[in-house]
Amino acid sequence: MAISSTTFSPKWFCGKTRVIRVPDRIADVILIIAQALDSKIGMIQEGQVDFKLESESVIKGLNTEKPVNVASVPQRSPFRYPGGKTWLVPVLRAWLNSFSQSPDLFIEPFAGGGIASLTVAFERLAGHVMMAEIDEGVAAVWKTILTGQGEWLAEEIMTFKLTPENVRQALVEDDNGTPVSLRRRAFLTLLRNRVQRGGILAPGAGLVKTGENNRGLGSRWYPETLARRIREISMNLGVISFYAGDGFELIDEYLADKNAAFYIDPPYMKAARRLYRNWQVDHRKLFEKMAVFSGSFLMSYDNAPEIQALAKEFGFECRPVCMKNTHHNKMTELLISRDLDWINSNGTSYPAVSREGSSRTQKGLLASRL
Repeated sequence: MAISSTTFSPKWFCGKTRVIRVPDRIADVILIIAQALDSKIGMIQEGQVDFKLESESVIKGLNTEKPVNVASVPQRSPFRYPGGKTWLVPVLRAWLNSFSQSPDLFIEPFAGGGIASLTVAFERLAGHVMMAEIDEGVAAVWKTILTGQGEWLAEEIMTFKLTPENVRQALVEDDNGTPVSLRRRAFLTLLRNRVQRGGILAPGAGLVKTGENNRGLGSRWYPETLARRIREISMNLGVISFYAGDGFELIDEYLADKNAAFYIDPPYMKAARRLYRNWQVDHRKLFEKMAVFSGSFLMSYDNAPEIQALAKEFGFECRPVCMKNTHHNKMTELLISRDLDWINSNGTSYPAVSREGSSRTQKGLLASRL
């Protein structure tokens, strides 16, 4: 029997849904507002959220001088990923919406938690999405979900009893090199990501102790939420392809494709060693490849003098964008591209753009990279 969308957990907190036709040009904005309000339904009922102010803040445009409230951005990744880019989603939308025509292919060579790729796939901002990740555990998660085994992973998360002893046993299994199946590796990776401090997967990361609201190990373990996100990703399998391996190989394959768009978010120069298992990247090589790429690209980087110097050397524009780190400290990162004129920092509306479909079909063009 075919699985219908009603088989899965509800996607909205407010109850019953209604189909409403709206102009395609404003559909994405309306959905953003609706999801933001839906996530705060309790506050809305108590009169703590101002509909008008929140709606206007979404419509007005991109302000790179003010940190994005990540609570207003749809949370789609099952990872709590260090260096994750949920806060950059409005920037990503603005960039892709500035195209006269949606790119045929959106490529994220250093996917990590995958929020950029998931946003583009869910919101149909490109004809197809290709994401890559070299980390074996993280790749196992994406390969499991994107090969149709997401339901197994969701059920495994739902039935796992989170106790200190069960967590210790699972992590020992993950650490000692015991051969396990792909989907078991996926579960162990997500578990580690959720019970270690800051979601750090690199060796030496400790377990959460006190955690949020003194919940200890369970402070970031939300079985129902994780299962729902995995199932929602599973409903978009036809839009996303995954490549397990070095992102540079994926870049080389599509370097001459002018109908593709690259989003480059590599492990950063300053903190990568302590955050990731695969942290070494030839940053100069990345800039060299983007310099000869035929299509459009956007890079996000730590705001470091070395990166600014590389951008200047290769003739790219760079602009700081304000964000908050995991400790809620305000800081800036860099956006780098050939042209950043689409960034509107004064808060006025973006010009209307065509949202036509891709100029060439992706069916049959992209084979599975699993």
